[in-house]
Amino acid sequence: PNIISYEKILNYFFVFHDLNTLNSQWPDFGTQYRSEIFFLNEKQKSIAKKIITNINIKLSGKVVTKISLVKNYCSAEEYHQRYLEKR
Repeated sequence: PNIISYEKILNYFFVFHDLNTLNSQWPDFGTQYRSEIFFLNEKQKSIAKKIITNINIKLSGKVVTKISLVKNYCSAEEYHQRYLEKR
């Protein structure tokens, strides 16, 4: 939060993420490609709901992005870290 707020992260997420196609991101299909936001606490959950509600108003309720509590989180393998910098 000292670098970027949760709300700013979510707003950026919706700039490049396909938020209205279920279980798909561009050419990739399957539940692992679903549109989902994870939260750690009630404040983050509230922020996510607010943003999705506002986007849904603009898109006539077409957002399929889920909001879920973080469970069993683990960092990705090293070769997945800083992916864009390695390209």
